[in-house]
Amino acid sequence: MSTRIQQIELASALPKRLLDFFRKYPPPALTQGLSAPATPSPDQDAVASTTSLTGLNATMIESPATQPAPVAYNNPFQPTKHYRSGRWHSPVYGLRRQAEMVKLAEKHGVVSLLPYTIKLPGERAKRREERGLRVKGTGVGERVKGKLWERTLKGRLEERRQAMLDMPRLIQEWKQKGHGRGWKKWPK
Repeated sequence: MSTRIQQIELASALPKRLLDFFRKYPPPALTQGLSAPATPSPDQDAVASTTSLTGLNATMIESPATQPAPVAYNNPFQPTKHYRSGRWHSPVYGLRRQAEMVKLAEKHGVVSLLPYTIKLPGERAKRREERGLRVKGTGVGERVKGKLWERTLKGRLEERRQAMLDMPRLIQEWKQKGHGRGWKKWPK
């Protein structure tokens, strides 16, 4: 009983926008415990139409044979596929409105009641862990194309390092050949 009172107090503290959202799209965690209204069979419609004097409605007549239908839950934050045409329909709430709704729910502490969206806190980090950085060249064995000077930089630095290591031999050779007279630019 006390949890019911706490839920009512929490609901009265929520802003109208969140209340309207939860009224239109009740959280699946809360609706799983409730049973769906029973659908009448064609025989019951005939009985309801003949008993118009009593004022009974066809939906009010229930028989023990009817089973509650499972409640189908469409996430308003996800695109849906039309069951007949196969075409995709955009989500009811766009990304901007999803982010606003999540921020509002976070402020009031009811984020766990919202349906799945990529705007939920921690969702971006979770997706980054699953998919990786997704930048070309950052994976194992991949290279970023880069500019020409970036691609050839390692080779040029290696040539310079080799030339510096070879410098004492080049200086000796230069001195032996007459300080530049007869010095050939490219030794063979």
